[in-house]
Amino acid sequence: MKGDYQELVDEISALAGVPATLENRDFGLIAFGAHDSDDDLAMDPVRTRSILTRKSSPTVRAWFEAFGITRATGPVRIPASPDAGVFRGRICLPVRHRGMVLGYVWLLDDSAAGPAPARLDAAMEVTARIGDLLAEDVKADADLARELRAVLTAAHGWERDMALGALRTAVGPSAEGLHVVAGVVPWGGEEPPVRAVPGTAALCTLAAPGRDGRPAGVPAPEAEPVRATPALALLVRLRSADGLPAVRTALDRLRASARAAGGAGATAGVAAPRRGLAELPEAWHEAVGAARAAVARPGLGPVAEWTGIGPYRLLTRLPPEPDPAVAPLLGPAHTDLARTAESFLDHAGQAGRTAAALGIHRQTLYYRLSRIEHLTGLDLADGEDRLLLHMALKSARLRPGLGSAVS
Repeated sequence: MKGDYQELVDEISALAGVPATLENRDFGLIAFGAHDSDDDLAMDPVRTRSILTRKSSPTVRAWFEAFGITRATGPVRIPASPDAGVFRGRICLPVRHRGMVLGYVWLLDDSAAGPAPARLDAAMEVTARIGDLLAEDVKADADLARELRAVLTAAHGWERDMALGALRTAVGPSAEGLHVVAGVVPWGGEEPPVRAVPGTAALCTLAAPGRDGRPAGVPAPEAEPVRATPALALLVRLRSADGLPAVRTALDRLRASARAAGGAGATAGVAAPRRGLAELPEAWHEAVGAARAAVARPGLGPVAEWTGIGPYRLLTRLPPEPDPAVAPLLGPAHTDLARTAESFLDHAGQAGRTAAALGIHRQTLYYRLSRIEHLTGLDLADGEDRLLLHMALKSARLRPGLGSAVS
């Protein structure tokens, strides 16, 4: 479809005799026409930013929308406003389909007369064809979101096989190519445009899976359901594994927008790349696990890769319930003891280094260690008890409400 949009934008540029740019209704760049002017001032910061970052700033968006472009059915002239960063005047051609605005074509024009009415009428006819294409894309994106969500939430067996078959058909020939699954947790609000991350084949919002591998909301036997956390899942095509840096950069922008929308603490995770779609559910668990690891250990994030989170690959798969022996240590009344135990184990049980790291006297450390043993019933001189305690403390960082006990 991208080539079709480019051809239509070039056609509008030729009809109007001025450079044209096409953006979706969220002001995300889709295509732009060539700019042949030798005048350096012909390009203003708004158009440059849109082309380089593929989006406009909220301030610029508010400025343009104040002229009623979301309601307009014909060309809207917008004057220059240096204070808003709009150094050149524009004509906005709303792109509609069945009355719904799906995007905007922007014509750079400072002249008093502007393009002749006949030229603008012809350009508006082209925007109608763009509207048809955008409507098809919106429907296709919705279908892909539905199929991706079905795969990621389906139970094992025939249900998952059917969902995978439907997704392969929807994605097309590239389904067997190299992909990576990514996630942003938590996610609030609507699904972003598919173009938010370059190469995205499909994205959807859904509940993040439980930490023990069960789909969100499915209880373990004789246990309470794991509280669902909203998440954004993305299936991204890769030409090669070298494409991951661009994916991380785009995910960081999505993570920042999730935070701005009220998703406090939002982090992003990236699964190990895979060929084909057969292992999508496993990849989704990896992406969510990496995102949660970035919360537990900020040095891994804000966009963490599954292959780079070390022991958290194991810890993210542990049950969400704390071990019974360690659970008493994780209450709010024992924050200092939990922090002391984790520091002691992080420093390989070396009392001198632990006391220095905590800024306490050795005798205070020994007193706290004895209380930890009494509270948990664990022997800190026993290797397996130390392992159990260390894993439980690190795992607690991954569980909302318990991470503060060891932070």
